[in-house]
Amino acid sequence: MSTEIKTVTGTGIALMLDDIDTDRIIPARYLRCVTFDGLGEHAFEDDRQQDPNHPFNNPKYAGASVLVAGRNFGCGSSREHAPQSLMRWGINAVVAESFAEIFFGNCSSLGIAAVVASREDLNKLAAAIEADPTLQLTVNLEDLTVTAGDVTVSVTMPDSARDALVTGEWDYLGQLLSAQDQVTKHAAGVPYLNGFTA
Repeated sequence: MSTEIKTVTGTGIALMLDDIDTDRIIPARYLRCVTFDGLGEHAFEDDRQQDPNHPFNNPKYAGASVLVAGRNFGCGSSREHAPQSLMRWGINAVVAESFAEIFFGNCSSLGIAAVVASREDLNKLAAAIEADPTLQLTVNLEDLTVTAGDVTVSVTMPDSARDALVTGEWDYLGQLLSAQDQVTKHAAGVPYLNGFTA
């Protein structure tokens, strides 16, 4: 059964910088991995080593699932490793002023809700997170809002990506598994799968 993503709820982490590229999200030396397992622990690794105060180093944001970021988030190379590392760190939604197109597409194909908000509203969300790191944020893809306590802001997302997440169409493996009977029936009639020759 495919997974419908209508809301994402969890604590937040704010990284209000612009033009964060995929090499900063996951350094190039991790692109050689055979699987994505363990990639989450290396998210923003170089930035975290250079800046001990980086939010991803701060234990009070551990377990956060909603990332609030700036403009042009995920620019640079098209590596899928970048959203994979964020997802494996625990991020299920990113709220930013804008996204690089390929990064946005990679997020959508992984089931990460990537929504756009104004800088003013992002600053409100970041302030709410900083004031109370335990505050629950809800990204609602049905009414296109993000709520953090008393703060509710409007967000946007392309209809095609939003519809795919809300209906579960993004989850191709789930769709395949839910159609197992149809797949088995079709496979029974495929000659090369059943030892038949022409």
